[in-house]
Formats: sequence, structure tokens, C-alpha cells
Amino acid sequence: MENKKHYKVVAAVIKDKNKYLCMQRCRSEYEYTSEHWEFPGGKVEEGETEHHALLREIREEMDWDIYVGHCIGSITHEYPDFSITLTAYLCKGGDGDFKMLKHLDCKWLTLEELPSLKWTEGDRKLLTML
Repeated sequence: MENKKHYKVVAAVIKDKNKYLCMQRCRSEYEYTSEHWEFPGGKVEEGETEHHALLREIREEMDWDIYVGHCIGSITHEYPDFSITLTAYLCKGGDGDFKMLKHLDCKWLTLEELPSLKWTEGDRKLLTML
């Protein structure tokens, strides 16, 4: 049995009034995440706190400063080539607008509209926690 890589990942569930920010991933080598929707975020690096990782990732991907609130919860998901532990935090957008530096598209959707998107499987599991 091969040893799959495991990543610790954080996601920003950014809420504005009654809408949540959804980001569409770019095309990638993995068909099962390519062009799927996600909450923005990324991998936690060695020695980094989840809070710091989230601030860094959003700055890198969207050139935006956010306010990180409470932890919504964590899920673990096995993809064919790797596995993740994904921890989501309820966040608030900072001043000004974000830029899409690493995503194809974005949408602000209500809780009821969220299931209509083609989510990555890890992020889809988070929807039940909102």
C-alpha cells in the first residue's frame, strides 16, 4: 500500500450579510479538484499557526486582508492522490476589494444556493457545518 501525502489545510468561510464567498479553482493536474469550487485558503506550512496560514493564503491568493473569527469545524477527506484535514474558520472581509490572483471565478451565494455549485469533496463536507 502506497503512502499518500497528508496535508493540513485551512479555509476561510467569508460571510457578508447572508452571503458566502465561493471561489472556483483553476484547472489542475487533479481532475477531481480542477475547476471545482472551494472556500479560499490553503496549506498550513511547518511551524505556522492555522490563523497565520489563513491570513497568508488569502493575501497570496486574493491580495486581501481578512478578519479570522471562530473555528467552524474540521473534516478529513481522502482524495485519490492525497488526503487532507481541512479546518474552516468563519471570516469577515477586510477593507477594499479582493483580486482573483489564483482563481477562475467567484460568487457570493446564500446558504441555500451553496449546494448548487460543483464543490471539491472536502469543501462539500464543510457545507453541513454552516
